[in-house]
Amino acid sequence: MRRNLFTMLALSAVLAVGVAAIAGAAGSTFRAGNLILRFGSNVAPNKLPQKRFAPIALHVSGKIQTTDGTHPSAFRETVVDIDKNGRVNTRGVPVCRGGQLQARNTRAAKRACGRAIVGRGGAHVQIKFAEQAPIRVASPLLIFNGGTRRGTTTMFVHSFITVPVPAAIVTTLKIKKIRKGRYGQRVVAKVPRIVGGAGSALDFRFSIAKKFFRFKRNRHTYLEARCPDGRFQAKVLKSIFRNEARVAGVAPVTVLRGGLVVPCRRGR
Repeated sequence: MRRNLFTMLALSAVLAVGVAAIAGAAGSTFRAGNLILRFGSNVAPNKLPQKRFAPIALHVSGKIQTTDGTHPSAFRETVVDIDKNGRVNTRGVPVCRGGQLQARNTRAAKRACGRAIVGRGGAHVQIKFAEQAPIRVASPLLIFNGGTRRGTTTMFVHSFITVPVPAAIVTTLKIKKIRKGRYGQRVVAKVPRIVGGAGSALDFRFSIAKKFFRFKRNRHTYLEARCPDGRFQAKVLKSIFRNEARVAGVAPVTVLRGGLVVPCRRGR
């Protein structure tokens, strides 16, 4: 369940690079079946160069609801293409390996890979077992840079929960470079079935700060964007949600697809 949540959060971080990174303030709503997903974001600065990539800071929040108030289906898989005018720049950014985060609480994870932290936030999930009232659980969130190799960027999302038992959850997200017209990156995430599908995300928030890194005497931030033609696009090829909690009246599988066009302010 919790891996479902945190992969969803990692995906949202990457989507934000594309969907919201070059909009000063943007909001989007996705609907499929009985699911409603709302995303909001803001960045600084909100005016970007037309040709060169510029550093940005990003703040994202989201909320997941159902139209009938039932327990949301669990996120399991997604494929998203992102506009080539937004990117993740890992050059010179300290790298964390997934094994360094396993079996560590939040404080220990910071000690092991503190220099590789690129994002922070938190979330709530809902756990729903049969014939029991839903349980709302709060969880911290840390996003680590896993580096780039052969055109694929890795991000690790770490959380440590104390309910029902203490445990570290480390989720891996892959961002692959593509050449597909407007799109230059593909986000791929597949999530295993956790705790019988009893848990689902309710809301999340995170920030990727405008922290500068140095590479060959040049300074840059982890997220960069440009605005050549006043818009930015993203395409959700598929996002699959499964009704693993077996909520009555809800389809076994819900598939979300769609596209986004977000305006941006062009500078010099």
